[in-house]
Amino acid sequence: MTPETRGRDVQPRPYESNPHYPALGGNVVAGWNALAATLPDKPTILAVDGPAAFDWPALVERLTSALETRGLATSAMDLQAHLAPWPSILERTGSPALADDPDFDRLAEGNLADLFDEIPTPDRTTGGVTLVFGPGAALVTHDVLWYADAPKRYAEAAVTAGTGRNLGQRVSDGPPTTKRLFYIDWPLLDRHRDALADRIDYWIDCQSLATPAGLSGPVLRSTLRNLASRPFRTRPTFNTTSWGGHWAQRKLGFNEEAPNTALGYELIAPESGVLIGDEQAAAEVPFQLLVALHPREILGEPVHEVFGTSFPVRFDYLDTVGGGNLSVHCHPRSDYMREVFGWPYTQHETYYVMVGGEQNKVYLGLRGDADLDAFRHEAHEAHHHETPFDIESYVQTFPADPHQLFVIPAGTPHGSGEGNVVLEVSATPYLYSLRFYDWLRRDAQGRQRPVHLGHAFDNLAPDRTGDTVRSELVQAPRPLRKGDGWYEEGLGALPEMFFEVRRVVVEGEYAATDDTDGRFHILNVVEGDGVDISTAAGHRHTLAYAETLVIPAAVGAYTITKIGNAPVRLVKSLVC
Repeated sequence: MTPETRGRDVQPRPYESNPHYPALGGNVVAGWNALAATLPDKPTILAVDGPAAFDWPALVERLTSALETRGLATSAMDLQAHLAPWPSILERTGSPALADDPDFDRLAEGNLADLFDEIPTPDRTTGGVTLVFGPGAALVTHDVLWYADAPKRYAEAAVTAGTGRNLGQRVSDGPPTTKRLFYIDWPLLDRHRDALADRIDYWIDCQSLATPAGLSGPVLRSTLRNLASRPFRTRPTFNTTSWGGHWAQRKLGFNEEAPNTALGYELIAPESGVLIGDEQAAAEVPFQLLVALHPREILGEPVHEVFGTSFPVRFDYLDTVGGGNLSVHCHPRSDYMREVFGWPYTQHETYYVMVGGEQNKVYLGLRGDADLDAFRHEAHEAHHHETPFDIESYVQTFPADPHQLFVIPAGTPHGSGEGNVVLEVSATPYLYSLRFYDWLRRDAQGRQRPVHLGHAFDNLAPDRTGDTVRSELVQAPRPLRKGDGWYEEGLGALPEMFFEVRRVVVEGEYAATDDTDGRFHILNVVEGDGVDISTAAGHRHTLAYAETLVIPAAVGAYTITKIGNAPVRLVKSLVC
């Protein structure tokens, strides 16, 4: 089959919300009894590591029951009880500059081991299993290491509901906060987990504690090794917010019972996962774990040299169809991001309009005649006295024309208006939206949603103003490459942004050719039925409308053949 005909044998398909990839060298092990059966028939110290905001009592109860069914006596040690006292943990992890900030903190440095004054030594249970569980369990002397996990959205939901705890927090230490979860707990736990990747004996997906799904360490590592050299998708999720719309529900069939589908996480490295298995049984593994194990293959050597094991570009959706305006906000400028928040690179963004119209708006950049003192005063009055004001007196608007890209360097005020679907192609940091104005909107508890005027005005870029906004941030496409029936064009790039956004248009029957040239690519189908991707090594992957695909740097040459009769447009991003 020649590259120009490959797409003809593939039928268009709908958006796939649970893409999965086969386990190599073994199967997914389902259920506690099956997992317990993998343990040796001798006294064993089993360390089960994992996140803090997690139902550890339920895990221990179910695993103990499975072990007793095997006739194995069990004693348990909760390692969380051996963490340092909460005041000491606060002192070791806090940022004095942001101690009173209700929403943000500096990213935690150091390691999980730093939160222990002493690592205990467990005693072996005669004729049975000594179960050491909780964050940091891998630090104790052990015979077998399991890692029990659930995607981060579960921890966020538990902490928001008050049923989960922050790392090291006891019930008597007060309520948990998402501030600590995002900026303290997750960085420490991720760093710890990634360091264990090459010696985990079983990875256990506990999204269903009744029926966990496990991958042996060899199967986990061989499967991830294979994925590092072929195109793949991460599992998408959509979150609900107060401004959310319904496009993903109506167009993609996603979360149809949810209030809305505001935020679509197509590819956000700190939270995305890859499903390994099949439709009957699959385990979700963090995308970041794959990057940590194979950074050169995924990122490419030049990107790895700059970003380490941080995958630096994200793709996500902002859905306001039938919803409301996003807040008008900006993101930290590079020095501020590094010095105050602790990220080595900042949150540059772009908006690619997938659904919009001339009557719809994108807020972007300051007006040429904007009075910044008046802006600050009115924003302050809105925040403190709930006095509405006309944000368009200070911030420009542009028509949300479909397939227009808006470039949003850090410090630029911006937001998507009602009725749009925006594909954000951006730097990976995603938790630093510094709001100037949020329309006096209230959250589900009836509280006014927070704005961050100190941070926002400290980072406002006064040079992103007037006519320069249109000329520099609303760029016209520029030709880059072309072939028989296809072409590639540049849509957005700036000297201060380390990534660029391009568009590939495939109109004819012949395949577009491309090559990673040692740097990963990301593709998303923004118009048309989809494409068939084929690599020089023989891997094939279809991509339907609105889906996002990672093409690791190790792939090298590949072709893109359209599916169906209509032209196909793809958004492509890469590190410059």
